[in-house]
Amino acid sequence: WDETHFGKMGSYYINRTFFFDVHPPLGKMLIGLAGYLSGYDGTFPFQKPGDRYEQHNYIGMRGVRLCRLVSSWLALLCLSIQLLELSKSLPAALLTAFILIFDTGCITLSQYILLDPILMFFLMGAVLSMVKCNSCADRPFSASWWFWLSLTGVSLAGAMGVKFVGLFVVLLVGLNTIYDLWDLLGNLSLSLVMFGKHLLARVLCLIVLPLALYMAMFAVHFAVLNRSGPGDGFFSSAFQSQLIGNNLHNVSVPE
Repeated sequence: WDETHFGKMGSYYINRTFFFDVHPPLGKMLIGLAGYLSGYDGTFPFQKPGDRYEQHNYIGMRGVRLCRLVSSWLALLCLSIQLLELSKSLPAALLTAFILIFDTGCITLSQYILLDPILMFFLMGAVLSMVKCNSCADRPFSASWWFWLSLTGVSLAGAMGVKFVGLFVVLLVGLNTIYDLWDLLGNLSLSLVMFGKHLLARVLCLIVLPLALYMAMFAVHFAVLNRSGPGDGFFSSAFQSQLIGNNLHNVSVPE
């Protein structure tokens, strides 16, 4: 059923038809983009589970172009987190990656048009970036330190932009940041000016950057979906007047 739902959302983006959904837009926009780039025309109705795609080119959304491609990176991210940063043990890292590769749930999720593989990719990307940034703690404000800190913020925005479940990795990174700043505050050899720089860097990369990217996703969402669709009724008359094909399109709406 979920593939029917998210496949239809991808078709809405290709047809630029406005809709309303409980999830943030990034994952569905990526699904629509994958379908568009692979030649899918957005005409499959996605009425009920089990309908045959027949001549419709669904491979881009379901197959190697997005969900399966993203899922194939999960084991590599898991291996990197375990081997390079956490356990630093090759057998432990290989075992973790092996379990993930042959996990029935992950194999199943990677075969359909779903948000979960995309969400898992950003979740694990955020964790990897966080632990890599922690490993650069002995050389703060270096190029690699800034890169991993910024990539953590980008991954947080990605996780939140796919599903609100991404809040859990935001909480994880937030607790890690609080612990890090508390440790820096207790370092008597560190001046308050330098501590302020550390605090400002984290505010910029872990708060301002993710929020800016998150709002940019919605800006793209509203810019692309400029045609009237099934989500019109949830919004104001003034908003509906901006949608092509709506009964209120270009009508002057009083305050």
